[in-house]
Amino acid sequence: MPANDLAIVILAAGKGTRLKSSLAKVLHRAGGRALVEHVLRACAPLRPKRTIVVVGHQAEQVAAVVEPPGAVTVLQQPQHGTGHAVLVSRRALGSAKTFVVLPGDAPLVRTETLRAMVATHRSGKAAATILTAVVSDPGGYGRIVRKSETMVQAIVEESQLRDEQREINEINSSIYCFSAEKLWPALAHVKPDNKHREVYLTDAIAVMASRGETVLAQVAADPREALGCNTRADLAEVDRVFRERKRTQLMEQGVSMQLPETVLIDPDVSAGEDTVLEPGVQLLGKTKIGARCTIRAGSVLSDATLGDDVVVEPHCVVAESRLDNRVVIGPFARLRPNNHLKADSRIGNFVEMKKSTLGEGSKAMHLSYLGDAKIGTKANIGAGTITCNYDGFHKYPTSIGNRVFIGSDTALVAPLRVGDGAYVAAGSTVTENVPADGLAIARGRQVNKPGWAARKRRELATEEKPRKRTHHKKTRPRRKKKARRR
Repeated sequence: MPANDLAIVILAAGKGTRLKSSLAKVLHRAGGRALVEHVLRACAPLRPKRTIVVVGHQAEQVAAVVEPPGAVTVLQQPQHGTGHAVLVSRRALGSAKTFVVLPGDAPLVRTETLRAMVATHRSGKAAATILTAVVSDPGGYGRIVRKSETMVQAIVEESQLRDEQREINEINSSIYCFSAEKLWPALAHVKPDNKHREVYLTDAIAVMASRGETVLAQVAADPREALGCNTRADLAEVDRVFRERKRTQLMEQGVSMQLPETVLIDPDVSAGEDTVLEPGVQLLGKTKIGARCTIRAGSVLSDATLGDDVVVEPHCVVAESRLDNRVVIGPFARLRPNNHLKADSRIGNFVEMKKSTLGEGSKAMHLSYLGDAKIGTKANIGAGTITCNYDGFHKYPTSIGNRVFIGSDTALVAPLRVGDGAYVAAGSTVTENVPADGLAIARGRQVNKPGWAARKRRELATEEKPRKRTHHKKTRPRRKKKARRR
């Protein structure tokens, strides 16, 4: 579809008072993105000549979200209604003959729906085309009053409905397609004759219809596309719909989910065939999962990259890390950002890693912290091992070679290098480099004292025996002698 004369106008100036939030309405998140981001993404495949976002409340923050994808912002200050917002954008629209107007808080609208609306508008040579939805409960929405099967007579707000119009269940989505040469004269005749003293686009449509201009309606295939986000309940419902769509997409691509309604997946997540997601899993950001992986209950992965046949045991947290083929982690493992676990490596329960590499076939199975460490192939990191990488001012690296064995309860004080094939004895605090194939022992020498424990027990037993009481005869106090009478 040629689009060199098509523009997009997104209305994103409002505060959203019913959300009861210090954050601008369009910056609230649902389905893993800000509301206005969803709208921008739905419009982008139409290949518009330009995309304009009308900003007002928290203009700088909104601009920071919409300008990187290529939108141009115009400021509406003060805000005097939807019609006024479109007038503010007129200069930026330039020579565009047709433009689509959308609210920035209608994130469920889909590209194919917008494309169909524009096609209807052009084929019908309309002055305006309204995206509508047929719903079971139209309460709170403006109703579409038709004068024919295709033509619209008016949009009537709920407060102005006549009794016979209350049964109408076709509602206005506040998404429109306009012909510029028809809209500007109509807007010029709209007066702010309402309690808010604002200029509304719906009034411009009424002007067009009264002049006999062609006003069409395109019914959305999914009525949820008309859902805006005015309340926290609306946000929750929109988020639920996005999550449902994403789960359905992945299951159609061969991913299995146990209790899918409990699984939360962001829109940019991908997963390969025969991957299994157990209940309570969260896949966030740009997480990419290979084929035949298993992500067990309660695990949270954010911007993680997993190869094939990876197993994430229950209740693991993985952030910005790469797990190659056949890696197994957990349960209760935590991978902070910038880790790389190479093929066939494994970390176990209560192991934490940060900015570290674990070589092929290497293992760290229990209760360890590995930070700023590079570990070679087929190394074994014993339970309770800690890389002491921070001195209170700077972080230092630890290098552990291939086939190294680190005994349990070892502290490796960085900067430190342990050579290939070396052993470190359990309970050591290692502060100097360990040569290849060497043994490091860094602990106090053991001394055995024969019979010491038995003697100690006897001493303790003696101390605990109660001492015999010495009984003394009670002595009565002497009576004072009475003085003799003289």
